[in-house]
Amino acid sequence: MKRLMANERVNLMFRAFSDPTRLRMLHLLLEGETCVGDLVTILRVPQPTASRHLSYLRRAGLVTARRSGRWMFHALQPARGGFHERLLECLRACFRDVPALAVDARRAGRLRASGGCCPR
Repeated sequence: MKRLMANERVNLMFRAFSDPTRLRMLHLLLEGETCVGDLVTILRVPQPTASRHLSYLRRAGLVTARRSGRWMFHALQPARGGFHERLLECLRACFRDVPALAVDARRAGRLRASGGCCPR
């Protein structure tokens, strides 16, 4: 039974990584905790779309959520095991040359410099 649960967790993580929007979110979260409003602005997706993808990432065990007043903040879940750690390493190393991620990083830098939409 435990092995089946581990296999399902691996499957969920792979499916989470298979979607371009979720990959972009994960890449942005490498820089630290980010509110949903800032993710919406950076990724240029509707808020319900962002929330749906973040929910999937939470179910997959890749992201944590924290509420502060009206705002929801998300962060990467610390690695729980070797497989999870290798996925995060891949995220850090393998996607540096993806143009969409570079565009997102520039938008995120400008947004962070301006203070973003959510108070810390």
